[in-house]
Amino acid sequence: MSPKQADFLIVGAGSAGCVLANRLSKDPANRVILLEAGGRDVNPWIHVPVGYFKTLHNPNTDWCYKTEPDPGLGDRSLDWPRGKTLGGSSSINGLLYVRGQKEDYDRWAQRGNRGWSYDDVLPLFKRSEAHENGADDYHGGDGGLSVSLIRAKSDISEAFINAAVEMGVPRNEDYNGVDQEGVGYFHQTARGGFRCSSARAFLNPAKKRPNLEVVTHAHTEQLIFDRNDSRRVIGVRYSRKGEVYDVLLNPGGEVILSAGAIGSPQILELSGIGRGDVLQKAGVQVRHELPGVGECLQDHLQIRLVYEVNAQTLNDAINRFVPRMGIGLNYVLFRKGPMSLGASQVCIFAKSMQGLATPDIQFHFQPLSADKPGIEMHPFSGITSSVCQLRPESRGHIHIATPYASDYPKIVPNYLSATADQLCAVRAVKFARAMTRTQALSPYVLREHVPANNPQSDAELLQCARDISQTIYHPTSTCRMGHDDQAVVDDRLRVRGIAGLRIADASIMPDIVSGNTNAPTIMIGEKASDMILEDRKVSV
Repeated sequence: MSPKQADFLIVGAGSAGCVLANRLSKDPANRVILLEAGGRDVNPWIHVPVGYFKTLHNPNTDWCYKTEPDPGLGDRSLDWPRGKTLGGSSSINGLLYVRGQKEDYDRWAQRGNRGWSYDDVLPLFKRSEAHENGADDYHGGDGGLSVSLIRAKSDISEAFINAAVEMGVPRNEDYNGVDQEGVGYFHQTARGGFRCSSARAFLNPAKKRPNLEVVTHAHTEQLIFDRNDSRRVIGVRYSRKGEVYDVLLNPGGEVILSAGAIGSPQILELSGIGRGDVLQKAGVQVRHELPGVGECLQDHLQIRLVYEVNAQTLNDAINRFVPRMGIGLNYVLFRKGPMSLGASQVCIFAKSMQGLATPDIQFHFQPLSADKPGIEMHPFSGITSSVCQLRPESRGHIHIATPYASDYPKIVPNYLSATADQLCAVRAVKFARAMTRTQALSPYVLREHVPANNPQSDAELLQCARDISQTIYHPTSTCRMGHDDQAVVDDRLRVRGIAGLRIADASIMPDIVSGNTNAPTIMIGEKASDMILEDRKVSV
């Protein structure tokens, strides 16, 4: 059987890949094939907002990656969930819609990445969005991605907000608007009480187009190169249910990797593109030396403090049969209540010390507590005050260890390896604890459950961060955009030194954004589609 052919071959149906599939297939003249290593998004828990408790750590919907033991965390190995289904991680994440700071994108542009300033990317955020409040200067009203306001509020959530205000943080109902700094309720990617993943927002409306083919359970093995030009990509080889298939590009076509911060560098390395010493050690012949592949890894590390309180929290309802049934019934009948909520309710973007130009820490507040998502709730009334550093300086790496696509790469985050990150972690814990002593929150707090050993000195607080921190699931920058020796793609997302190949996902971020990464990754998909179509017009 002859290989399939396409004008655009997209690898990965995640946050960016679904956008690309929609935009590139809009012109019926373009033949588009979308390869997804996971299955279709048929698990009902994918579509229930609180369903991430069931899809995280589930091998049917989550790749279930684990990091190597990390010296910065006392040699602990962390779970790294990544979506394994249509919609990718947007199908198993916490639904929190956060763009980051204006300064993030201006910094990208100041490094020579043309077209990536905040003024450049704001229209793309707006184009993708259908905000519940409608269109304005900062939000879109008719895009595919539904963004809604949280309605299930509680006395303890309001107390947490008021505590932040006492700490000098302004009340801010739109951290994606004029200014990020402030405290308020998260906006979430939901529609009518259901999750609005990238698949639902962008892929579903395009699936019936005859020029778009979606292939699930298609695990990319490597890129295919032109026999007469060793640095020109002409297709992709993938395995599906024990069989191996090739998909080839039509003349002038392109492969776009949207496999994420783990998958995209892995595919490059399996294809001989990357650091020569890494490839040779893994048993892969070097095709193109590109030293930045898999390097410059960044992630947000959260310090999760847990408190027992004297107020009703979701622990009380979930741990008791009748209230738990009531929560389920409220959702089934009205699509309301706790089951309609994302991973966190209240967010804070704050400055951990004076003199900072923009917030450097972010809180995710939950009126519940558990050891980690997907685990049983604590047997007491609990709240979780989780804080992360927005712009960590620590850098890690992700590299293959074998020439086989089925073998997971080694993930080495190097958390808290930078002194600045260690200092920020200490300040963040102090900030979180100070909130519990405010007039607004202190009447509710009975005791600190995590950390359990009551650390006090800076050294003890840093050790606390090393002992209890967890990833907040935001890996980026492993195929970073730029113009230096560590850059993997240029500012039009073309892989340096390789023709016919681009990357469009969180791996291209020059630096991690100051907040959750799903919305920026969708924006990257929008930006990539525009550039691809513009360049195609020029070449024709």
